[in-house]
Amino acid sequence: MAGFFSQSGSARLETQCSNIKSYLVKIPKTSKNFLLAAIASFIMAAIFGFEMAAPDSAFSAVLGGLILLSLALHQIEKLRDSVFTLWVFVAFALGLLFPESILQLGSFETKSLIIPLLMVIMFGMGCTISLSDFARVIAMPKAVSVGLICQFTLMPLMGFLLAYLSNLPSEIAAGIILVGCSPSGLASNVMAFVAKANVALSLTLTAIATLIAPFITPLLMRLLADELVEIDALAMFFSMLKIVILPVVAGLIVNRLMRHKVAIINRTMPLVSMVGIVVIIAIIVAAGQTAIMNIGMVLILIVLLHNLLGFALGYGAAKLLKLEEQDARSIAFEVGMQNSGLASGIALAMNKLASMGLAPAFFSPVQNITGSTLATYWRNKSQTR
Repeated sequence: MAGFFSQSGSARLETQCSNIKSYLVKIPKTSKNFLLAAIASFIMAAIFGFEMAAPDSAFSAVLGGLILLSLALHQIEKLRDSVFTLWVFVAFALGLLFPESILQLGSFETKSLIIPLLMVIMFGMGCTISLSDFARVIAMPKAVSVGLICQFTLMPLMGFLLAYLSNLPSEIAAGIILVGCSPSGLASNVMAFVAKANVALSLTLTAIATLIAPFITPLLMRLLADELVEIDALAMFFSMLKIVILPVVAGLIVNRLMRHKVAIINRTMPLVSMVGIVVIIAIIVAAGQTAIMNIGMVLILIVLLHNLLGFALGYGAAKLLKLEEQDARSIAFEVGMQNSGLASGIALAMNKLASMGLAPAFFSPVQNITGSTLATYWRNKSQTR
């Protein structure tokens, strides 16, 4: 049992960050010219595909060029950690440009991949947390309580206000509330690590928020969004039970019973999670392409405001309640960064992916940019002290 609790939250997260980087293939410097030439060739092929009205060929060319571009960016040290953010934007762009190619692969509808991918991501999360993450509630009850209360009050209420002030179609507005009612995601843990915040607190808040979300999110949605779209709280609870609780508990059990072998899973899951999130975003954007073209800029501004208010109010509330600087930073990320993938899965379970799923799809790239910017600022601020 001692070994089970021995690895600290920050050590485990540092291992996860290293695993993510290890999957980004290193290309020798001598190959850079080849990469640039290949990228140019793919761009020309994409243009040719558009001119010849061959969207499938253009889609393949654009995708190939972007893969090579991400490999080229990996060779630039300052941009290396931005590859995932690039891929989020790539997914968004591909969903807008090639909706039919993404939504339908032959006779297979790709929307059916979303919930299985989410379950795999949640299983991976379960494998990376341990009972010690929950035991920390006893060690830091005030910080955990403040973080959870802020998570499930500030973001839902801000989502509610923004949704009703936005004058967007009701189902799209309900998606804004859905994002606010969702728990935080693993990205908040990475940002806390980069920002030199309290990583142990961040891990604990994410773990607890994720496990209690199936009980709280349906009730909040029924309370705040029922006038916009019909909410079946019980059906939502069972959907979240399947997507969240069962995979996370399975991951916890695997971690407990096979902790010596679970390292293989932990090395693999960062890549799986990255790919899963990118695929989910591409599918959602493709499904809602028409709506995005009509209201995209308005939704971007609302999502950005929602995200930034989450950071500001989460941090402000923590400082107002006399928490330490590192704790306040962690709470800011936990409040401002949401599990947009889970929100997308809920929208799909309600058969409203193309409408309620849009706000979560926008939230993911926005929070990755703002979160990494804030984390870098706080890290640099800590280093200058």
